[in-house]
Parts: sequence; C-alpha cells; structure tokens
Amino acid sequence: MEKNNYKNWSETKYLEDIVTNPLITVGKKSYYSGFYENNNFENGCVRYLWGDSSTRDLFNPEEDFGWELDRLEIGNYVCIASGVTILLGGNHNHHPDWITVYPFADHVKESFLPKGDTVIKSDAWIGMGATIMPGVTIGEGAIIAAGSMVLKDVPPYTVVGGNPAKEIKKRFSEEEIDLLLELRWFDWTEEEIKESEPILMSQDIHKLYEYYQQHIK
Repeated sequence: MEKNNYKNWSETKYLEDIVTNPLITVGKKSYYSGFYENNNFENGCVRYLWGDSSTRDLFNPEEDFGWELDRLEIGNYVCIASGVTILLGGNHNHHPDWITVYPFADHVKESFLPKGDTVIKSDAWIGMGATIMPGVTIGEGAIIAAGSMVLKDVPPYTVVGGNPAKEIKKRFSEEEIDLLLELRWFDWTEEEIKESEPILMSQDIHKLYEYYQQHIK
C-alpha cells in the first residue's frame, strides 16, 4: 500500500483539500505530513470521530441516539506531523465512576457523554507521535514536542513536552506574545502574508508589529 498517497516524507497535504468530515473545521494552509502513517487524516490521525466516509453510512449517533458529538476545530497555518493522534468521540461510552467500564450494547445510547470540542488554534505545531486528548485547546503558536501526551490546555506561544505534557518554555516574552495575539498574522490575506514573509521568518516581532500598524490595521 502506498503511504496514503504521499510520495516521500517531505510531502504535505493541505487539510482543506482532504477533509470531508462535517465535524472537522479547518482553516487555510494547515497541513498534515502523513507519509509514515498507513491511514489518512480523518480516520488515522483523528480517531473515534463519527462522520468520516467509513462511518457515515453505518449510523448517525446524533439522529439515532441524540448524542451531542464533539468537534475538531483547526485554525490557519497549523502543522501536524506524522504519527499524531487526536482523540475525540467523548467518553467512548466507558464510565470510570460506574461499577464496570464495559459498554454493554443495550445501554450504549445512555452511556455516552461528550468531552467538549478539541481546538488547535492557528500557527500551532504538533510534533511527530504526539497525542491530543479530547476537549483540549492548543493556543496560537504553541509547539507540542514529539511524543507528548497533551491532557490539558496549552497557552499561546508555549512549548510543552512529556507525558503528561508540561510547559518547557515560552517562545517569546509576554509583551511580544501580546503583540502577536493582537496582530494575528495568520488571519491576514495571502497577499499580505506574502509581503511580510521576510519579517515572519525572522525574530523581529516589533518590526512585524510596525508592518501591521502601517499596512494591516
């Protein structure tokens, strides 16, 4: 089997071109680098989320059971590496507070509980082999180190790693983070971003803010 139609490890695919699941919303230019995986993004990287092509014809839990299904929201310019697992699907019908965690089929309808939407905000980078647990929000510009297990929200422009993932450092000073969250370069038009690429690929946040004030604001 070809590596999910990826020709080599350096090839990426824009999520907006490959996602069909109605419970996944994707911003512009966010990509998945899936060469090392044998499954596609919607049922390999994203797991237990009804609505991909393989589950759509089986049943509809919203209509059949009245479940409120969790969603996945991905912002603009998000980078997702091979081996990343994004877990969804609520509690998967397993109740740790019940006597048994076994999901007896006759009671599956009543056993489901949502976990809340999982949100990966713009310009985040999810490293190879990381796992994102249900209901987590990953802030703008955050970096998730390879192999991390993310159990709770990650603030903007923060690097986390480990199992469970813990903060390693802030990418920038608090003042610089505030400027980045104000100017939100990833929401600009493609033309505006193209013009500012030399600044974006530098460390000069104040220069980018000047550009924002002069040309964007």
